Amino acid sequence: MQQIINFIIRNKTFLLFLLLFFISLTFTIQTHSYHKSKFINSANFLTGGVYNSISNINRYFDLKSQNDILIEENSKLKSILYNTKNKKDSSYIDDLSFNHTYKFTTASVLKNSYSSSKNVLLLNKGISDSIKEDFGVISSKGIVGIIDNTSRHYATVISVLNTTSKISAQLKKTNHFGTLTWNGISPYLTQLTDIPKIALVKVGDTIITSGRSSIFPKGIPVGIIQDFKLDAAENYYEINIKLFNDMTSIEHVYVIENIDINEITNLLKSSTNE
Repeated sequence: MQQIINFIIRNKTFLLFLLLFFISLTFTIQTHSYHKSKFINSANFLTGGVYNSISNINRYFDLKSQNDILIEENSKLKSILYNTKNKKDSSYIDDLSFNHTYKFTTASVLKNSYSSSKNVLLLNKGISDSIKEDFGVISSKGIVGIIDNTSRHYATVISVLNTTSKISAQLKKTNHFGTLTWNGISPYLTQLTDIPKIALVKVGDTIITSGRSSIFPKGIPVGIIQDFKLDAAENYYEINIKLFNDMTSIEHVYVIENIDINEITNLLKSSTNE
């Protein structure tokens, strides 16, 4: 305390000057509108810069939670989109995608292989999250694969980059459908087979899921045609598809549950047994 008093006594002239200066400055600002507006603008600039820096820091550390929120919102939007689309699509009465109800669950990819012949992905969701075998898996850009095995908290996915994978897909423009497979060569290309020669096939055309199974709704993006040729018998096309997804860098996915799957399966079984 004594040191503070000694400091004030030693610098009393300077401190008195500062006091009088601030008093006069305050009176000047208060009594002159021009000076007052300049002061307010300067203060706003300084405080705005400080708050903007703090906000940027907070946003940086909050990126993960905000990203999770966006993923959940995308999941809800996809559910609305595909359920609405399939209910309105009455042009395919025999199409199993007609009148389905789909539920989308978000998941993160913990492990992803793409350099072997039988590639799989590991997800951070499992039985406790209502994930089951044969559920479809997609990303925001397109198809990823099908759930193969599940444990309580995890699930494995047979990637589209797996030589055992077979998924029904079609030409978006003509609705001719075939089987999406992988020849084990490029992680950026898959193959579409069984497209009849009468189909109008063009480089750059879009390929989507056909909806002719209970796993994927119709219209999930797959990729575009890179090149094609007729098979040895010259009856069907063999088509190389450039995937919309970069399967070497998948981080977040959506798991698709067809809520009507049990009803459809039981109906098909009863029809077969008759």
